[in-house]
Amino acid sequence: MKKKDWRLLSQVLIGASLIAVILSAMGFMGSDIWLASTQWLLVAAVMALFGIYSRLNS
Repeated sequence: MKKKDWRLLSQVLIGASLIAVILSAMGFMGSDIWLASTQWLLVAAVMALFGIYSRLNS
């Protein structure tokens, strides 16, 4: 992969991580969307870690 592709992948993963945190907050308020709140937080953490890894790789 090119450096530009790694940077784009990093931005996408960090953005998806933020969306997962928002979905977790919505689940905490009372309406779970597909996963429970704690599961959304785990998904967010994994995506953020891969996003940081791909940023370091670029």
